[in-house]
Amino acid sequence: MKKFFALVMVSVLGGIFTLGAYKLFLEEKQPVVVTSQTDTPTFLPTSNIGNLNSILEAPDFSLAAENTVNAVVHVKNVTLSSGQFTLQDLFSGRQPQQRAQMGTGSGVIINSDGYIITNNHVIKNTHELSVTLNNNKTYTAELIGADAKTDIALLKINADEDLPYVTFADSDTVKVGEWVLAVGNPFNLTSTVTAGIVSAKSRDLSGTSSQSFIQTDAAVNPGNSGGALVNTNGELVGINTAITSQTGSYIGYSFAVPSNIARKVIEDIMEYGNVQNGILGIEGVPLPIDDRTAERLDIDISAVKGDTEGIYIGGVVEDSGADKAGLKKGDIIKEIDNIKVSKFSDLTGHLSAKRPNDVVQLKLSRDGNIETVPVTLAKRQTYNMPLVGLVKNAKAADLKKFKAPNGVKILELNDRYEEYWRRNGITEGCIVTAINDEKVNSVDDIQRILKNNMTSEMRIELINANGEKERYNFR
Repeated sequence: MKKFFALVMVSVLGGIFTLGAYKLFLEEKQPVVVTSQTDTPTFLPTSNIGNLNSILEAPDFSLAAENTVNAVVHVKNVTLSSGQFTLQDLFSGRQPQQRAQMGTGSGVIINSDGYIITNNHVIKNTHELSVTLNNNKTYTAELIGADAKTDIALLKINADEDLPYVTFADSDTVKVGEWVLAVGNPFNLTSTVTAGIVSAKSRDLSGTSSQSFIQTDAAVNPGNSGGALVNTNGELVGINTAITSQTGSYIGYSFAVPSNIARKVIEDIMEYGNVQNGILGIEGVPLPIDDRTAERLDIDISAVKGDTEGIYIGGVVEDSGADKAGLKKGDIIKEIDNIKVSKFSDLTGHLSAKRPNDVVQLKLSRDGNIETVPVTLAKRQTYNMPLVGLVKNAKAADLKKFKAPNGVKILELNDRYEEYWRRNGITEGCIVTAINDEKVNSVDDIQRILKNNMTSEMRIELINANGEKERYNFR
């Protein structure tokens, strides 16, 4: 028994000795760290913290939205349309009854007196117009004027108080990527605000370089037309006008008339009763130019091979501002008023906000050299007249040549009817003296007469190459 206990004691002492030797000679020593309770803890970034920071840094649209919704109105347009013509109407000799149809859109109050800007297509063919404010007050609206080309119209209501309104911003300074708000009444849902960014500028949807929209990805749907596109300060940068969609509803892109163009149109309507267009007077082709276009326009493509951006001047209109400023075929427009010109809509968009006698600064590339040329814009001198072709205001010498007391001069014959006219002795230089029995003295007269023509018939009076007056009837 004593031997057993002795053996156990020897084993225990051996274990203690071995463990002590390991701790003393073999195990690595670890530093001791002391953390005070008053130390500031360290937080490591996580995905959740990052999202929180993004939310805190996101722009706040609440003030801009609050200031805008009270100045955006609901426009209701009642039009009259004839019902379907039935056999019963035919046998009884009755005319189809007219039916009232309601269309809706949006509008923007632009001053405290009740002037409202909207789209022309919102009020087109109107029989009765009404406007409902954000406070649910409804007023009868008067149509002051409209311009179909820019799709802008001006309304007026007479309220019993000063109205909230939106101030205009300079749309030329809007940048791609900038935040914007679209405010309107989609699907009759009043005071709807959506946000997005400016996706592109100077966007042309027609393919004729006659438009220059601001493109955004703010959600715009039917009923938003005529509503406000504002920046984060609540200032008007555009009038929401169109969407691209195969379904009729928003799928990602919407388009607005820039505020500079809209403002100029309504100021012209208020001051002159119509839109005053300042014309540069060139025939231009955007760069780069392909071989087919170069051949068609007789352009030496080798001369512009190194240029990939700008507008190549293929021709200058006689007596235009460009002609008087010395612009010539072969010049390349690089900038207008320090705004880069890379496509035709950049140029036309800027010019749409100008009037006759305004001066623009053109930066040109001419024979490899860069020049800046001031050009005074002129009133429209030419017009593409249906059936006839391109006509321009005639000078005294043009009228004297044909002993004509009035009229406009034919510059180019309509391609489709050119053979017909030449066969009857009508050539370039001949004079159009009257349309529908009304004398014409300018291209403005032609536009006015054709605009008021309620029938499909057109009667044209001309003086041919032999100085003989002839009349033509078209149906």
